[in-house]
Amino acid sequence: MRLTDQIPSRAEALALVHEYTASDSLRKHMLSVEAAMRAYATRFGENPDRWGLAGLVHDFDYERFPNASHSATEEHPAEGVRILREKGFPEDILASILGHANYSGVARESKMAKTLFAVDELTGLITATALVRPSKSVMEVEAKSVRKKMKDKAFARGVSRDDVINGAADLGVDLDEHIAFVISAMQAVAPSLGLAGSGS
Repeated sequence: MRLTDQIPSRAEALALVHEYTASDSLRKHMLSVEAAMRAYATRFGENPDRWGLAGLVHDFDYERFPNASHSATEEHPAEGVRILREKGFPEDILASILGHANYSGVARESKMAKTLFAVDELTGLITATALVRPSKSVMEVEAKSVRKKMKDKAFARGVSRDDVINGAADLGVDLDEHIAFVISAMQAVAPSLGLAGSGS
């Protein structure tokens, strides 16, 4: 499929997220990754709508097909990719989604794929850092506080520090700059993430 081909609309993608994912926190995670992907697409001179779609739907199947066994061909993300392919999502988006799971066996070759992997775990770490602040606001999160939390193994222990570090390295961006950039992308959509402050 050519990169100029039509892509599904954000509304279609969001409908899929809502159909397959009941968890509010998982939905907000996908919105966080979408925001980071759109910001990086703009920075790299790519199509933010296309990159945003990859972020928005990358985990839409996770709740129904959690894949505790880390199968490369069954459950998340393989099952989600099958569904997305039937719905006309382009192959570059599908390859990026497969690539964000280390166990899929799919190499991250495109800039989109490398970016999705680089921002995925990091958004979770930033969200967790925001939620332990009294204000629960991402507006008060700084890169240095995220770096400090990264060193605390007990904090957000489900987040892979190695994935955050390796993702930034593979993308060719400085880790501190990367963290600050993703924080900024999330701040821009803070209300939709429930991270605009205790009143949001």
